[in-house]
Amino acid sequence: MKWVMAAATLVLGGCVSVSELEQSRETLDVISGKTPREYADCVKQKLGDTRDPLVEEARGDGLRLIVPQKLSAGVGPAALVDVDKRGSGSAIKLHERLNNFPLRLGDVRSAATQCISGS
Repeated sequence: MKWVMAAATLVLGGCVSVSELEQSRETLDVISGKTPREYADCVKQKLGDTRDPLVEEARGDGLRLIVPQKLSAGVGPAALVDVDKRGSGSAIKLHERLNNFPLRLGDVRSAATQCISGS
């Protein structure tokens, strides 16, 4: 069954690069009272049990998290989380692969949403 899901994911989504994800519409665009570091650490902790380690890049006075695919490693990122400093908090934008596919895995969006104000 896992093989079928992995194959379906590859067929439906293909390979997507970071630059292609940047051009896609955001699936989440919010503001948090957490600093970029606090927010990024929260997302990394929430996804730590279900994903390979996230890649973190410094961007100006913010951070970018590159979330790897869950079912198939090495075929491009599953999502980008851009966390920019805004006042004493952060502006957060989430770009997900397969953002128009209703049956996509929800762990990234769930982690991103839970970390806005929760811990």
